[in-house]
Amino acid sequence: MRSDLYIDGQWVKPINGGSSKVINPATEEVIHTISAATAEDVDIAVDAARRAFDKGVWPKLSGADRATYLRDIANGIRARVKEIARLEVIDNGKPFPEAEWDITDAAGCFDFYAGLAEQLDNDPEEPIALADERFISKAVREPIGVAAAIIPWNYPLLMAAWKVAPALAAGCTVVLKPAEVTSLTALELAAIADEAGLPPGVLNVVTGSGSVAGQAIIDHKGVDKLAFTGSGPIGSKIMAAAARDIKRVSLELGGKSPFVVFDDSDIEQAVEWIMFGIFWNQGQVCSATSRVLVQEGIYDALLARLIKETNRIRIGNGLDDGVLLGPLVSRRQHEQVVDAIEAAKAAGATVACGGARPDGFDKGYYLQPTVLTDVPLDSAAWVEEIFGPVVCVRPFKTEEEAIELANDSRFGLAAAVMSKDGVRAERVARAFRAGIVWINCSQPTFTEAPWGGYKESGIGRELGRWGFDNYLETKQITKLVSEAPWGWYIK
Repeated sequence: MRSDLYIDGQWVKPINGGSSKVINPATEEVIHTISAATAEDVDIAVDAARRAFDKGVWPKLSGADRATYLRDIANGIRARVKEIARLEVIDNGKPFPEAEWDITDAAGCFDFYAGLAEQLDNDPEEPIALADERFISKAVREPIGVAAAIIPWNYPLLMAAWKVAPALAAGCTVVLKPAEVTSLTALELAAIADEAGLPPGVLNVVTGSGSVAGQAIIDHKGVDKLAFTGSGPIGSKIMAAAARDIKRVSLELGGKSPFVVFDDSDIEQAVEWIMFGIFWNQGQVCSATSRVLVQEGIYDALLARLIKETNRIRIGNGLDDGVLLGPLVSRRQHEQVVDAIEAAKAAGATVACGGARPDGFDKGYYLQPTVLTDVPLDSAAWVEEIFGPVVCVRPFKTEEEAIELANDSRFGLAAAVMSKDGVRAERVARAFRAGIVWINCSQPTFTEAPWGGYKESGIGRELGRWGFDNYLETKQITKLVSEAPWGWYIK
């Protein structure tokens, strides 16, 4: 496990000697200590990225040349999938099979953007039809510059890949700030990039707290682009800070996503996807479908089956075989989710199952997967993102009622609908005010497709070509081709 900051192609100690402890959420044991950067370290990292962009070769390389580096990074990740997945488990708490899936996806993300980097070479400079034939004009795309990526703790390496891969593919240089509580795999990414021969300063990884290192990055005038995934309140602060320097911003800020299940649905399939939509990654998923609306005709039967299957989920250390629900990421997160459940009960909700620490787990940030019913529509449990294995379930009568309830949120990241009536499912999907919609499933995510939300769930899109465009500027180049005098001042 690495400890130091990675700046300008070197492993370095923080100037002020700061450090933070790495705690295994399954055992509450301190397993490592990593560096905690301050504003001085951020200055050095941003300056390194600035030099690498303004004076280095990276933005001048062909897309094909950058693609070679990205594929080497992908192969470096792929060669160490199990090792890195184990680090993710002891750092984040998720079950090993989930971590292994994430790390494999991260490698695929670098491969995908390597392909888009190559396509950039072949993209024709777009000609622009002008009304004045004395001129010709074209639009070209160029990298934005220095991109700062601030990522959350729920998918540590994967979220890094979602930002670093397209930024590097576009020709940007990057300063990456992983979450304070889950920095181990971001440091491994730096090591893999270093082994791939990435030029100094192109990727810099600065660990530390959001309030110190993160804030210094947000405020730094040498940063051209801020990419952030996290909470709405922090996203709002980032947007306000970026306004001072007119920095480019993309924000993914979570949600309170609905899952509408019509009464023609297969109950077994519905229960499977409801559970996958909320209990995967301990419910610590920005797009988790945590508000489940079930049509009255199957409500009682579905709820009974959901409770039965939820109670059967194996809880434990993510490194143990067969575990499907690990601990929450930290003591703070555990306390916040428990507090949210208690607040829901106080507001009148019923705990249909779960809601407490499981028996036999005196250590670790464990919580039973929880199903809430009778949740008031104006309660925090229905309105606010809990970010834990807690699902709210309520019945509905008509399609119109379901759509109204689903859209009655200030968030709009994701939504799901289940029905055997394909026309109805498509109609409801179109009616959702959300950036990501699933039909007859919940949560499958693909690097090729856009990711992002409506309303307070953020600005911009990640993944696919949309994520690539986040790191490119469009330049107009216009040329006078007529030999006739302009004749405005000189006749």
